[in-house]
Amino acid sequence: MWTFETAPPLPLWHARPVSHRSLLASTTRRGGVSAPPYHALNLGRSTADDPAAVAENRRRVLERLGIPAERLVTAGQVHGARVVRVSEPGHVPECDALVTAEPGLALAVTTADCMPLLYSAPRAVAAAHSGWRGTAEGMPVAALEAIRSLAGCPASEIRVFLGPCIRVCCYEVGAEVAGRFPEAAVRREFARPRLDLPRAAAIQLFAAGLPESALVDCGACTSCQPDWYFSHRRDGAPAGRQWGVAILERESPRATR
Repeated sequence: MWTFETAPPLPLWHARPVSHRSLLASTTRRGGVSAPPYHALNLGRSTADDPAAVAENRRRVLERLGIPAERLVTAGQVHGARVVRVSEPGHVPECDALVTAEPGLALAVTTADCMPLLYSAPRAVAAAHSGWRGTAEGMPVAALEAIRSLAGCPASEIRVFLGPCIRVCCYEVGAEVAGRFPEAAVRREFARPRLDLPRAAAIQLFAAGLPESALVDCGACTSCQPDWYFSHRRDGAPAGRQWGVAILERESPRATR
């Protein structure tokens, strides 16, 4: 299950799925050094924030997770459905999801309303960035299939954790966007349609064989909670970025007798 640790100096959501050697985490906007309007834990290098502040914020998150900064892998996100398998640290251009079977790597995706989808399987983890475009193109299932193939396990052994994102309460969209999703993921009782992005992801994942009990949604809305999260829909261009992080932990040395 997701656990929300709100205590300073760096609050975050985290999970350690039972029977999997993985650590999954999603950050908030608290605990960093960025000045307004990016205060405080902005992790996005694509913003106009001070690069030194972003670098320090990233260092703090990785330290909090027990991972050296040189073990970070980031995705050059393009709002698509491309998943890349990685085995070493660095930046991977033009992809929106990363998957690995290499212990000790921190796979990070940035979000500011889009969904961070974090996957845990025996011997593998994945991190995906999925907004309406990526979701319409099938990113939730693309990442599921990538980790299932790498781990060599059925979908029933995978767990998916959905972090803070914009919710149906705030996500007003046009008719063209709404038309790309199942009616079960669209609310039409308002002046304009509203998209339930987590529901759209769930519909795809369950149809691909993920058990309903294996999808764990934190339920937090980035747009509704300005004190806790960055939101591009709410704040526009000055919005900072959260991280979704997935780490395959190393096996503990066996005790000797």
